[in-house]
Amino acid sequence: MYAIVEIKGHQYRAEKDAIIDVQKLDEEVGAKVEFDSVLFIGGSAPKVGTPKVEGAKVVAEVVRQARSRKKIVLKRKPGKYVKKNGHRQNYTALKITEIKA
Repeated sequence: MYAIVEIKGHQYRAEKDAIIDVQKLDEEVGAKVEFDSVLFIGGSAPKVGTPKVEGAKVVAEVVRQARSRKKIVLKRKPGKYVKKNGHRQNYTALKITEIKA
């Protein structure tokens, strides 16, 4: 069984015991988080929400708060200069513990 859940404006596929990386949440490591914005539940009896599935929840545990790998951005002007910038996005790793249909 899996669910499509909306977290901070993005949609993620959540399966039991899967670890997903989402945009940074203001939660401590080890905290339990519930998301009630479930858009779809798949499996033997799929449920489609309009726009959300009533009474459905996804429960997750915060595994870590970290930063992603560095992305290098180069800005060029032919014959003039090359400017190098880097960016590291903060993220939260969640372990899906339960999907309540």
